Amino acid sequence: MNLKSIYGNFVCDEVFEYGERILKGLKGRFECIDEIAEYNQQKVLKAMQDAHVGEASLGGTSGYGYNDIGRDAVELTYAKAFGTEDALVRPQIICGTHALTVALSGNLRPGDELLYISGMPYDTLHEVIGIREARGSLADYGVSFDCAELTDDGHFDYEAIKNKIKPNTRLIGIQRSRGYSTRPTLSVEEIGDVIDYVKRLKPDVKVMVDNCYGEFTETIEPSQRGADMIVGSLIKNPGGGLAPVGGYIAGTKECVENASYRLSAPGLGKELGPTLGLNKNFLQGFFLAPTVTAGAEKGAIFAAAVYEKLGYSVNPSSDAPRYDIIQAVTFNDPDAVIAFCRGIQAAAPVDSYVVPEPWDMPGYDDPVIMAAGAFVSGSSIELSADGPMRAPYTVYFQGGLTFYHAKMGILMSLQRLCDAGIVDKSRLCSL
Repeated sequence: MNLKSIYGNFVCDEVFEYGERILKGLKGRFECIDEIAEYNQQKVLKAMQDAHVGEASLGGTSGYGYNDIGRDAVELTYAKAFGTEDALVRPQIICGTHALTVALSGNLRPGDELLYISGMPYDTLHEVIGIREARGSLADYGVSFDCAELTDDGHFDYEAIKNKIKPNTRLIGIQRSRGYSTRPTLSVEEIGDVIDYVKRLKPDVKVMVDNCYGEFTETIEPSQRGADMIVGSLIKNPGGGLAPVGGYIAGTKECVENASYRLSAPGLGKELGPTLGLNKNFLQGFFLAPTVTAGAEKGAIFAAAVYEKLGYSVNPSSDAPRYDIIQAVTFNDPDAVIAFCRGIQAAAPVDSYVVPEPWDMPGYDDPVIMAAGAFVSGSSIELSADGPMRAPYTVYFQGGLTFYHAKMGILMSLQRLCDAGIVDKSRLCSL
């Protein structure tokens, strides 16, 4: 077997050999990730067994979706794995932004305040909240918004949080992952500590954690450290690459029930909602999620090491603890961002021939370039990369259903940078 020869179909010898040298130094990091994946695999297995997942659970319903035992098994599995009282896991939830909208709309009332304590939320929530004017926003319904920025080194600012909490602060939002910023992703331990703090200040406040990209990167989730709700997308980590659509809200019975009335209708809640034959995908994807997430994490670490050694700013660094699957690489050069994304696209199993270009996407302030040749449209657990075309020109890489595909994507991104003359491939031999 000659790995170099098969990789020669995609990248030059210098890029391949540079990548192999990088990999040799990552063995210890990868072993730690495998240990977390093994723990989480058994945790999910136990949850499925405790939920009495059976062959009948793999079917689905249409129409109203009455008496969908598979849907009940899926939601009980999520609740048990994430240590919550209840869960809402539905194909009717389109994406992570939709899941967050349902959670927020169901648990906030006119006159309430939503306070984000992890800095400004991700771009696509700005219109949901009403930061940017939009019809049907929370602001339209009399919900106010405030934000406590993180400290300069990317951690919770406890004094600022204390000063921001008001009598009408009903719900506190925390975004675990970085979004389009270079601040650190927040660990479950750090999130748990700040939840303890805000609950002491205001015991009746609810805390929602945007858990996107973070599931299964640690052995516990924020819901096991005090969050009233954790929210995410099934086409990211927990879907394991098999869920073709969907999102989840897991948390206290009250919060989940409130959200269910917003997803369907008051009086209907969780009782309705057809699963349309997707229960098998949801359950099998969730079963595979710990190992798929581990592969994506390894790919992110490999990306960090490859570009760190070339002198680019990466966040997190290749040896830093990881709490999500996203790797940020700052190029300070728009052409480098474009070349990187084109390399990721060229490594895709689907639409590899497509050439990504920056464009004005709904929900974003700046043109965004996105690379994703995925089996599921928009799936971020599959190999993908994107970034806003604004200084300091940072690209955000994530996913890969296997580490080997993530590795190929990174090598192809480097190849495109070499082809564009941004990286001198002869320099790779000396690194």
